[in-house]
Amino acid sequence: MGLSKPHKVGNGFSARWVSLFCIASFFLGVLVVNSFWGVPDPDKIDEEASPLEKDQPRRVLPPIVNCEKKEVTDGVGDILSQVSQTHDVIMALDKTISTLEVQLATARASKSGNYEGSPVVIRPGKEPLKERQKLFFVMGIMTAFSSRKRRESIRETWMPQGDELKKLEVEKGIIMRFVIGHSATPGGLLDRAIDVEDEKHKDFFRLNHIEGYHELSSKTQTYFTAAVSKWDADFYIKVDDDVHINLGMVGSTLARHRSKPRTYIGCMKSGPVLANKGVKYHEPEYWKFGEEGNKYFRHATGQIYAISKDLATYISVHRHILHKYANEDVSLGSWFIGLDVEHIDERSLCCGTSPECEWKAQAGNPCAASFDWSCSGMCKSVERMEEVHERCGEGDEAIWHTSF
Repeated sequence: MGLSKPHKVGNGFSARWVSLFCIASFFLGVLVVNSFWGVPDPDKIDEEASPLEKDQPRRVLPPIVNCEKKEVTDGVGDILSQVSQTHDVIMALDKTISTLEVQLATARASKSGNYEGSPVVIRPGKEPLKERQKLFFVMGIMTAFSSRKRRESIRETWMPQGDELKKLEVEKGIIMRFVIGHSATPGGLLDRAIDVEDEKHKDFFRLNHIEGYHELSSKTQTYFTAAVSKWDADFYIKVDDDVHINLGMVGSTLARHRSKPRTYIGCMKSGPVLANKGVKYHEPEYWKFGEEGNKYFRHATGQIYAISKDLATYISVHRHILHKYANEDVSLGSWFIGLDVEHIDERSLCCGTSPECEWKAQAGNPCAASFDWSCSGMCKSVERMEEVHERCGEGDEAIWHTSF
């Protein structure tokens, strides 16, 4: 039986769904023919054919309809049952294909880029040398060259240092790093200052990215791409360097969603699309979001959010074609529109500073993250981080006594 040439896929259909539709059509066609038509047995045809006929190419005989002995209604129930079974098979096949696509994407992400830590290091003809440690989460703290005092305020409060930072990785599977790129003139004073700071604290994750306020969307994309290539974790977190964090509560929050494949966790919002130039958070591409006065789609606020491994892998694999809007949090949210992603609105990640977070801490339910909406972070974070930590912190030992 000859195969027709493949048709072009129309708008809105993926090649996989076209393949599945063809498979379904084939199965349904076979079921209908077998159910309604008496198809001759090929073996019996060979037995009854004359020697001369056997030497000739076999002809496909038309189906024979026996109207006296066959009623259409007799096989309807069986047909519906078989159609249902075929549908189940197709759904299982689709799920298998999706799983294989994710695995393939993960392998590609691990091999792409010049980052350390491929999943398995193999020498030709030899056994694997090592495997990456399976981690719980990677927390990237976005920082800038001018934010040294902010980094120090975090190191002195909620971020473990030295041997404890390494212990956190080994015992809890938690990686924490300040994330920064390089200056427009690599190797200059700014870059050398970070080198010195990193040599002292060993808590930086350096990106192949030029720092700049209007490059935050690109920096976020580069961070997730590099992080998923370097570390094999269940979750990847982005947090700003003017936010107070309770690590134990962050871990407990993420642990509740650990078994879900594609999760996007944060304080979900849908703010207005600002069309007027000169205002903060102006959106130059406002016309893409409909009429003036419309709001954005739901997305997590940019101070802190977490995404699962599958989504970080998706960003890594498709980074060259993912569009970047002016606002980083909008960009990330747009990358997941149209995907089968579970948006989780977790309000514990956006508590206000004292007195809100203090009341909750006193009640035995500390916030996972605290900041001030009016400042898009903690107002005067360098001066206030220690105070907020004392009032709203879960206790420095909480992370070591929390089971994930």
